[in-house]
Amino acid sequence: MLNVVKLRLYRDVQQQQSLAQAFGNCRWLWNYCLSLMNQTYKKTGKGLSRYEVKKLIPQLKKEHDWLSLTYSQCFQQVCLNLGVAFQNFSEKRTKYPRFKSKHALQSIQYPQNVKVTDNYLTLPKIGDVSAIVHRPFEEKIKTVTVSKNCSNQYFAAILFEDGQDKPNPKTEGKAIGIDLGLTHFAVTSDESMFDNARIFNKYENKLISAQQQLSRKQKGSSNRIKARIKVARVHRKITNCRVRVASRREDFLHKLSRRIVNENQVIVLKNLNVKGMMQNHCLAKAIHQVGWGMFCTMLKYKAEIEGKIYQEVDRFFPSSKTCCMCLNQVGSLPLDIRLWTYEKCQTTHDRDIKASINLRDEGLRHLLQAGVPVQHSGSRILTSGTGDKACCPDVSRSKRGRKKSTTTPSVGQEAYSDAKHHCR
Repeated sequence: MLNVVKLRLYRDVQQQQSLAQAFGNCRWLWNYCLSLMNQTYKKTGKGLSRYEVKKLIPQLKKEHDWLSLTYSQCFQQVCLNLGVAFQNFSEKRTKYPRFKSKHALQSIQYPQNVKVTDNYLTLPKIGDVSAIVHRPFEEKIKTVTVSKNCSNQYFAAILFEDGQDKPNPKTEGKAIGIDLGLTHFAVTSDESMFDNARIFNKYENKLISAQQQLSRKQKGSSNRIKARIKVARVHRKITNCRVRVASRREDFLHKLSRRIVNENQVIVLKNLNVKGMMQNHCLAKAIHQVGWGMFCTMLKYKAEIEGKIYQEVDRFFPSSKTCCMCLNQVGSLPLDIRLWTYEKCQTTHDRDIKASINLRDEGLRHLLQAGVPVQHSGSRILTSGTGDKACCPDVSRSKRGRKKSTTTPSVGQEAYSDAKHHCR
């Protein structure tokens, strides 16, 4: 499998100038090729491939001598990345490629000729850059991506082949549903609650002051650049600030996702439309700082590495409004109501806990429809599984109860009923 290790780099003044030159040259080549591809498409109706763009590099080096200061393989990697960006756009995975700015995150890629020693990272035409190397690299290195954030911190992401095969999904384990929220960061189907760190409130006033100073500076001035760096440092502080006892926000998300993956075999969440939820101006700030997207990404790749199943339920599934006892729904349920009693079965529900239970059951039901038998013998036993999204609005619960699927085998229905009785 491919694995990535991120290292912190500490450059001197000469290396900083060389890296700035390399960042600028690669950024210029990206913008030049993107502009050329746009103009070609407008004139002929056809674009340029990555290989046609790559052939222009020798001629551009003759016209611009300063391009020769950067390693040639970095330019070829820029053309390849631009081709991948257009391919992702054509397949509707991303938006149309955009021009790069010198004020945003800067990065370059080295596909070869990079050496990693105990305390140094040797880069072509840059030299030995001091780094904190916490593990030896005996594996084959694929690419090395050197980046600089807005706080003028340098990092190197090393992609290497660890020589291990991707594990097959395990056959034994426990299924869990997770309901993400703001009052509690995560509520699981086994009634575990994890508090929201709310670390942004501590630095909110400091960030407001820094942003006000930035807004007063004249655009293009050196003082504006200094003020922008101060704002970036506050954001960096928010990202790395301590939560509880010596735990940063990213560490909190990593530790929580690692704990959930280690203790469970099937992990079910709702496919939240975070971008759409950000349109609510009353909750936008709270949703932005909680880090749902980062947490789901951590859960997904860690589950794949461990051979476990990550499942997403459709975002329109009424997990909070559904009674997990009689499978009926209530008409409306405002956000300020955290406990509610269903009139027909007289069952009192905790909004978040019952939502996580419903998510778990919905994820198991979609596994049954996919042909994955679920049995109950102290823990759920799964024979196979995928990480695809469980999006089936036509078979979701309704007010009249659960719709029966004609594609689910009878053995699976009995197993689901047994598992449903166990979760009650």
